[in-house]
Amino acid sequence: MEKLSNPQVTIDMIKKYNFAFQKRFGQNFLIDEHVIHKIIRAAEITKEDCVLEIGPGIGTMTQYLAEAAGHVCAVEIDKNLIPVLNETLADYSNVTIINDDILKTDINRIVREYNGGRPIKVVANLPYYITTPIIMGLFESHVPLLSVTVMVQKEVADRMQVGPGTKDYGALSLAVQYYAKPYIAANVPPNCFIPRPNVGSAVIRLTRYQEPPVKVQDERLMFKLIRASFNQRRKTLQNGIANSNELSFRKEQVADALEKMNLSASVRGESLSLAEFAALSDILSSK
Repeated sequence: MEKLSNPQVTIDMIKKYNFAFQKRFGQNFLIDEHVIHKIIRAAEITKEDCVLEIGPGIGTMTQYLAEAAGHVCAVEIDKNLIPVLNETLADYSNVTIINDDILKTDINRIVREYNGGRPIKVVANLPYYITTPIIMGLFESHVPLLSVTVMVQKEVADRMQVGPGTKDYGALSLAVQYYAKPYIAANVPPNCFIPRPNVGSAVIRLTRYQEPPVKVQDERLMFKLIRASFNQRRKTLQNGIANSNELSFRKEQVADALEKMNLSASVRGESLSLAEFAALSDILSSK
């Protein structure tokens, strides 16, 4: 069939199935072939790759992924889209459609079943409201991954790649940069989608590190410290940590740890690098 990146083909398919966009699923279908090619180039998809596509929609990008990859597993939460996908992807024998919520899907099972346990590549046009849980879920569950290449809200992509001292720097920046190297491959305007979102988007590739760039004794403690430091941005780091429900450190303990690091007691979380959070975690873990 003709490619769905042709807007008229997408419109005809939506009408044929009387499809109604679900706001709760954050559905915006990509209709720009140039952007799809940029995503596939950024992800460096080859015939050797097994690709997990999250939220294929009606299969616009899936068609191109199927032509570039060895196998594509497309996980779609909306059961109303499964009949559409069965039609739009009928020509591709290397696509598996899975009707499931990606946050509840056993991705490790998919990796074992469709790629023999070898690392996969993730590609997605992510709903804005659930971007962070999906990305962090992929990294924290330690699924065998080579890279995650996703379309996200522009400001979220910016947040993933910035460093200390900038207004967008926060817990997401640190978490992403602990697991992967971020690279913004393209900015995408609203007119590349049906329906048009209210904000600009960006394609970002997160290349998974074999080993994290910093060593830390207790990864979970470090991330609790990071969350506590950014939950109340106007507070000092020691007040944020002392007030956290997840932690049980006293202000004096935090002040002592900061002094050992030659940092002021009034320092804020947004001033600390990933390496400094790792060092702070190591000092506090011994208390």
